[in-house]
Amino acid sequence: MIKFKFPDIGEGIHEGKVLKWLYDVGAKVEEGETMVIVETDKVNAEIPVPEDGTLKEKGADVGEMIEVGEILAVIAEEGDEDEEEEKETETEKDEEESETKADAEQEESASVVGSVETSDEVLETESEEEEEEKAEERTLATPAARKLAKDLGVDIAAIEGSGEKGRIMKADIHAAADKKKEKPDARQEDIPSMPSIPKEGTRREKISSLRKSVVKAMDTSNRLIPATTVMDEFDVTELVTFRKTQKPLAEEENVKLTYLPFIVRAVILALKEYPRFNASYDHETEEIVYKDYVNIGIAVDTPEGLVVPNIKDADKLSVFAIANEIGRLAENAREKKLTLDDLQNTTFSITNYGAFGSKLGTPVIKHPEVAILGTGAIEEKPVVEDGEVVVRSMFPVSLTIDHRVIDGGDAGRFMVQLKRLLQNPVLLLLR
Repeated sequence: MIKFKFPDIGEGIHEGKVLKWLYDVGAKVEEGETMVIVETDKVNAEIPVPEDGTLKEKGADVGEMIEVGEILAVIAEEGDEDEEEEKETETEKDEEESETKADAEQEESASVVGSVETSDEVLETESEEEEEEKAEERTLATPAARKLAKDLGVDIAAIEGSGEKGRIMKADIHAAADKKKEKPDARQEDIPSMPSIPKEGTRREKISSLRKSVVKAMDTSNRLIPATTVMDEFDVTELVTFRKTQKPLAEEENVKLTYLPFIVRAVILALKEYPRFNASYDHETEEIVYKDYVNIGIAVDTPEGLVVPNIKDADKLSVFAIANEIGRLAENAREKKLTLDDLQNTTFSITNYGAFGSKLGTPVIKHPEVAILGTGAIEEKPVVEDGEVVVRSMFPVSLTIDHRVIDGGDAGRFMVQLKRLLQNPVLLLLR
């Protein structure tokens, strides 16, 4: 019998609402087929059947909320029903024997006064260490997971696994470690409590699941990443002119050509020159993880909050294809039609302050990425060229880096490369 728990599907999703069950109780289910659709603040997640069997019980009905780690479904594997019948038969036999024995003891006690025997023998008890060892042996987890739990100071026996048959996964251990950090012992860290606020003139509002995931992501980023931001301003007058000349062609191809596709293309070419910006840092093994794929995350503002889907294999796409993908992801984000694949495995992110008329900002890196680019609004400004004041289109840019992996010199060189590409937009098409 499998008690399948609502899994940690990533991206900071803690809970969801059951949108649709694709099977009724008693139906045969096949491994890998979609069993239930759970609506979250970010995506409508299709949860697959973990193993072949029969759906015996639903952990939540349509419209009900379910949190990560709670039982979503109970699935009977082949042979489970026979075992249940055998157990029921054995239980009935045991009950009959117990009743017979009890009757005999009652008859005996009615005629004979029994005596209580005492003993000076001290029974050996298991030491705490032995009990802990046995508890760990009963816990379903791989040696690698046990080592990770030990390294992070997490009690593996106290964790409820989200894997098959309750197996503890690495994600469960990381979640337990994060929870431990979020609620530290008062003796270890002096966290000031919320000061008293008068009720009059205030109101309280529970934050959404999406906002909870944002809070967790920001906490993780600020706790782990020593970040610094480099800022510059590019003269993109040539890019502005180039975009205007290409807009009629884009319209013929049904492409909405903003500045963002050009920026994405420039970032892709810069990442090829400086692959460390497309990497991650594994602080547990103290290794830099270089990635051969380029998935560019695009921050999208939605009514529920910020979502960052990514353009898969963006380095293989043309400027027009990038523009179409940006449009698709933005629309799906606002309509809550993103898939988990759209959100996972981002390698480098871009957030566009300019879309709201802002000039500059200091973007926060989304762990486990090591850099993020913030772009402001392009404005015409008076600048000095060859001793003369001229009007040019200026583009403010900010780059936040993980200083564990990237130094200031690397950040400066990356920005210079971006500037060169955006000031000469033809290079975006020729390279």
